Amino acid sequence: MTSITLPDLVTQAVQNVIGHGPIKLHEPTFDGNEAQYVQDCIESTYVSSVGKYVDQFEIELAKYTGAKYAVSLVNGTSALHLALKLAGVKAGDEVLLQAFNFIASANAITYCGATPHFVDIESENLGIDPYKLQNYLSEISKKTGELTENVVTGRCIKALVVMHTFGHPSKMDELTEVAKKFNLILIEDAAESIGSYYDKKHTGTMGLLGTMSFNGNKTITTGGGGAVLTNNLGLAKHAKHLSTTAKISHKWAFIHDEIGYNYRMPNINAALGCAQLEQLPNKLEKKKKLFDKYKIELSKIKGVSIIEEPKNCKSNYWLQALTLDTPSLSMRDNILENLNAAGYMSRPGWDLLNSLDPFIESPSMSLETSNLLFQSLINIPSSPNLVT
Repeated sequence: MTSITLPDLVTQAVQNVIGHGPIKLHEPTFDGNEAQYVQDCIESTYVSSVGKYVDQFEIELAKYTGAKYAVSLVNGTSALHLALKLAGVKAGDEVLLQAFNFIASANAITYCGATPHFVDIESENLGIDPYKLQNYLSEISKKTGELTENVVTGRCIKALVVMHTFGHPSKMDELTEVAKKFNLILIEDAAESIGSYYDKKHTGTMGLLGTMSFNGNKTITTGGGGAVLTNNLGLAKHAKHLSTTAKISHKWAFIHDEIGYNYRMPNINAALGCAQLEQLPNKLEKKKKLFDKYKIELSKIKGVSIIEEPKNCKSNYWLQALTLDTPSLSMRDNILENLNAAGYMSRPGWDLLNSLDPFIESPSMSLETSNLLFQSLINIPSSPNLVT
């Protein structure tokens, strides 16, 4: 008799939860006022960066997250780029971020002329390990006045970018303490985590600045879109100014007082976002229900575990993630092959950023946990419409 393999068991568990494929990894759902608001926007002719929906989206986003101010932009990468500039990151600086990460985060750092500096994560919530980071910085840095210098490279370590991976909040209390100890500006990359809370505080609201993404594969979407969150009025005003090409308001003159960017979210995208925000609680409820069903099925299988929200946190479960109890690239790839062949679009975690050609020379700490996770993590279908 042929025994059932682990890839077969995982595929059967996914089928038991969501039925037969083909099923995408994560697709948007439009079950509210999206068509009505977009049509209204079209009829108004205000489809670009000026219009009532841009303003309304910012108001509602700030209200939902608890941030004092939100500035809506064209995508999450532009949001992180602006946040870094607003934080004073400049050419010659280094910025700390996790290596297990989407490449846009490192790209945004290079847009400022700065250098990404890669650090390790911990396995509970897939965020930066604050204890490893503190020990590492104690070894490779020294304080020079109010700055922290990398004694190996001679560069200033300016900022710490904390990402909430797949919607699971990172250890913000501990990471905030590390940032304070080493004079680092803390920026939150909350691109994946709208609807996620750390100790009742929404992600993206605990650092000097936070950033969000509303790409088509996110929990809510504006098609393409992003935002900067902050509690600092001056930074909010500057973010809006920079994102509108740094143009001074005037009836007819084109006066620009610094280098700006054409990063403002179009009104037509914001119209979509306003409708999506109205549906967010329902989407989050369904995504948690999907997680609960996956957990029941996958807990029956020896050798795999599903990533759960950390203690004292609420996760939006943007992407459901399972891990192998024993990391193995060959087993990971066999499971991926099986799932995708059966019509369940699934993917591994990102290749570590320090392994990619653009960043292979960037500074990096030892990345044991990141490497183990790369060998063991699989994202499985996570759309809210997969459960009723």
